[in-house]
Amino acid sequence: MKKMFVGNLPLKAREADLITLFSEYGTVRSVKLVMDVFSGNCKGFGFVEMEGHEARAAIKGLNGKSFMDKDIQVKFESPRGKGRSR
Repeated sequence: MKKMFVGNLPLKAREADLITLFSEYGTVRSVKLVMDVFSGNCKGFGFVEMEGHEARAAIKGLNGKSFMDKDIQVKFESPRGKGRSR
């Protein structure tokens, strides 16, 4: 299972929209949009999980493509550091 970062999403994007978009490349295992607590709108990014070969096909097919009039960024999720250095 591979997790992909999806960035530059429009504020009106919903999880169902991403499922429809990514399903063209295989089975979507999970979708998580990061939402603004107060407005309920998408903060512009989220995560999609798919099998490895399907995820690679989705990245190749969707990175830089227009989605709801915005060019989205799709790449494998980068592991975060263990915290901030002081």
